[in-house]
Amino acid sequence: MESNDASSVTRRSFLKSSALAGAATPAFSIVKPEQVHGVGKAMLKLGVLGVGMRGSQAVLDTWAGNENVRLVAIGELFRDRLEGGIANLKQKAPQQFEKKFKVDPEHMFIGFDAYRKVLATDIDIIMICTPPAYHPMHFIAAVEARKHIFCEKPFGTDPVNVRKLMAAAKKAEELKLVVVSGAQRHSHRQYLETIRKIHDGAIGEIVAAYANWAVNSGAILHLRRDVSPELKGAAVRDPKWTDMEFQHRNWYEFIWICGDQVVEQNFHNLDVINWVMGTHPVSAVASGGVAWRPRTEVYGNIYDHNVCDFEYPNGVHMMSHGRQYPPSTRHHDVSELVVGAKGRSNCHDMSNVRVEDTDFAQGEQSPYVQEHIDLVDSVLGQRPYINQGIRIAESTLTGILAREAAYSGMKITWDMIMKSQQDLFPKVLDMNAKIETPPVPVPGQYKFI
Repeated sequence: MESNDASSVTRRSFLKSSALAGAATPAFSIVKPEQVHGVGKAMLKLGVLGVGMRGSQAVLDTWAGNENVRLVAIGELFRDRLEGGIANLKQKAPQQFEKKFKVDPEHMFIGFDAYRKVLATDIDIIMICTPPAYHPMHFIAAVEARKHIFCEKPFGTDPVNVRKLMAAAKKAEELKLVVVSGAQRHSHRQYLETIRKIHDGAIGEIVAAYANWAVNSGAILHLRRDVSPELKGAAVRDPKWTDMEFQHRNWYEFIWICGDQVVEQNFHNLDVINWVMGTHPVSAVASGGVAWRPRTEVYGNIYDHNVCDFEYPNGVHMMSHGRQYPPSTRHHDVSELVVGAKGRSNCHDMSNVRVEDTDFAQGEQSPYVQEHIDLVDSVLGQRPYINQGIRIAESTLTGILAREAAYSGMKITWDMIMKSQQDLFPKVLDMNAKIETPPVPVPGQYKFI
């Protein structure tokens, strides 16, 4: 049952959430005497759900920033993905692996219920790196299990389940469970310093904003690495796979499990503009479609471009442009821009360290590592309490707002999203379940609910 708190939770502004995250409120201590390790540090136990490319990298980033974290439990849907993730950890960080990988065979879980088994162990922190559609279900279960949370973005793919996650995020706040997301810009020094200065009036009142995720990567076909040896590298469906297995191995291409590009990737830029504006948009009008993607099941039913005009409560508009075109287009633009009455900013240009510095000079940590340092320090009470749940959920809903506006051709308001009954999650989780690919959404035919 969806909590009645969901609609009231979303009224929080990002500024209020930021103030909460920065307040001098210590996290509740999970440190037990027998865990004490080294000088004032506690040994923390980590579990991960989804140890594929992003999941294994998140573990590596945690290890890189924290000497006192050990991986002790893994949950995966497929055995080969679990084995591949472990191999990746060992190959990329052999010394860290030897010291910090403490997962015995009894704590390697496979299947749709693997998340419950991981959460039933004595872990302190859960890392949710499963496909986006699963984030609400896994997040809610993590709060119920009283675990601190790292959850990849976005925080869901449909309004109903994102609202459920928001209610759980509020409960996590009451329990002082730390919540950190994969929105790494919130741990990026250049963004933190610049946006703080924008909020202090450095460029005056904001009058317009832009958010772009225009990439020339082509389709993201995760199945390329999973097909049979005779099909290796081919962008085809292995005939041995059921519908459910195929769509999970190729999850980025399907709306229900990915959310579409504007939700899954353009999220980062939309999130930054929401951060700057201190709130979420109130409405959106968008256009989009499929310009180049082949109409075969391998390419699913997501769009390859979306252009959206968002309006904020104060009348300011943000224009977002997201597209995923073939490499031959040679255009790549992942950026944000805010225009003020006294100047403009790309949201990371008012810092002593340039965001383009790939070596993170002057001792700065990679934001992908820093977000995990922030999480662990907050868990141990060595920095203020962090809960990014509401702000990241609002940015997820911002992407859904753009998606639904483009699919339907309608002007979609925030209130419509908050009342929407759209629930894309399968009613039955069974690897043999029939789950056909819906057609690509067509404005005028597609129905917003």
